[in-house]
Amino acid sequence: MRKIILMMSVSLDGYFEGPERQIDWHLVDEEVHQYLNDELRGMGAFLSGRVTHELMAGYWPTADADPEAPGPVADFAGIWRSMPKYVYSRTLERADWNTTVVREVVPEEVAALQAAPGGDLALGGADLAATFLRLGLVDSYRILVHPVRIGRGRPLFPPVDGGPVPLRLEGTHTFGNGVVRLSYGRP
Repeated sequence: MRKIILMMSVSLDGYFEGPERQIDWHLVDEEVHQYLNDELRGMGAFLSGRVTHELMAGYWPTADADPEAPGPVADFAGIWRSMPKYVYSRTLERADWNTTVVREVVPEEVAALQAAPGGDLALGGADLAATFLRLGLVDSYRILVHPVRIGRGRPLFPPVDGGPVPLRLEGTHTFGNGVVRLSYGRP
């Protein structure tokens, strides 16, 4: 059974974006980017919401056409184009680049997607992640913590009903620029 892995970046104080949707504080250098490419290359699909998908679709389809693009950027452009993508949206009419539009998060449909052959499923986008978390559909967390406090913005994790959610540490990785990847799974 494929796992659903929440993969997001956060500031040290827990925000995934600033109050004006800024993500320019992300410290993704070539080392971090290559690490992510190596991890994402083996995934079976990307799951995202409309906003995240449109952000990605606005850049990655042609990012490798720029002769100045660093190697990991050009490499990820190919990964992104070829990877199956599921974008959850009630308003998006259609999407290109190997993308299926899904209207609602239906746990039985997600379970069928998990039961299909292939690699794990990378979940991105805070709103969609909140829905998957609320429905208990996230199996694992791979969170990049950036060494910056932004003070305000949108927190990655919504409030939890029913008390603490225990997790099991699966691993850590520290990058030269101070970014730390934390991996957790369900106990």
